Amino acid sequence: MSKLLVHLTFGPEAPTRAALAFLVARSALDDGHEVSLFLAGDAVQLLRPSTTDAVQGVGTGSLREHLDALAAGGATFYASGMSSKARALSPDDVGALPVEMATPNTLVQLAFDHDRVFTY
Repeated sequence: MSKLLVHLTFGPEAPTRAALAFLVARSALDDGHEVSLFLAGDAVQLLRPSTTDAVQGVGTGSLREHLDALAAGGATFYASGMSSKARALSPDDVGALPVEMATPNTLVQLAFDHDRVFTY
């Protein structure tokens, strides 16, 4: 199967768009594709467990349900280190979710390493 990278920059201020990105990633994983998510800008705030629990998209479901399914299915998570630092998010703030703090160079490399990139 193919490799999909989902790049998300919208956070809790746009719950439907945020949940949609995770729903699409989950759907790809369910179909057997390898999935990576790169969260940048306000999207890094979605990795805080309290925010993850609160975000519910209109017609796009629960962020918590999507994130848990992605983690259980082996999706890879990256968070912009610069965006995280600007929003006081550390690896300790994301609970048990394995998240790699990454640079813009990592995002560029991921885009070249994956077959498709969706941006939300």
